[in-house]
Amino acid sequence: MQEQLDKALEFANYRQSFAIKRKTLKEKIDAKLTYGFNGGIFKIDRTLLNFVEMLIYKDRSENVVLLDSNETPILIEDLVTFREEVFDRYFSATFEYHEEYQKIKKARSVESLLE
Repeated sequence: MQEQLDKALEFANYRQSFAIKRKTLKEKIDAKLTYGFNGGIFKIDRTLLNFVEMLIYKDRSENVVLLDSNETPILIEDLVTFREEVFDRYFSATFEYHEEYQKIKKARSVESLLE
């Protein structure tokens, strides 16, 4: 009976440590997906990426006003350069997130999660 309780406690500790590690990783990546530009703060996500891409597709790539995360209008003089920067940051951060998540997903003990 004691062995079952010990295993249950060990598993509960593992799940809690896993959840904390995943939350910390998500917060780290969210910080990397925050982009300050021209006095504004942009949250880089698929919505922003798609909207910027659509504006460029519609030949609106110069002197475009975008609303940042705080609903502040920010003038983007060269939307193509802005797009390149946010795309680079997005793919860099999501790749890092994937790599780190795979590491914690493979960890099978609290000790290996804490490494």
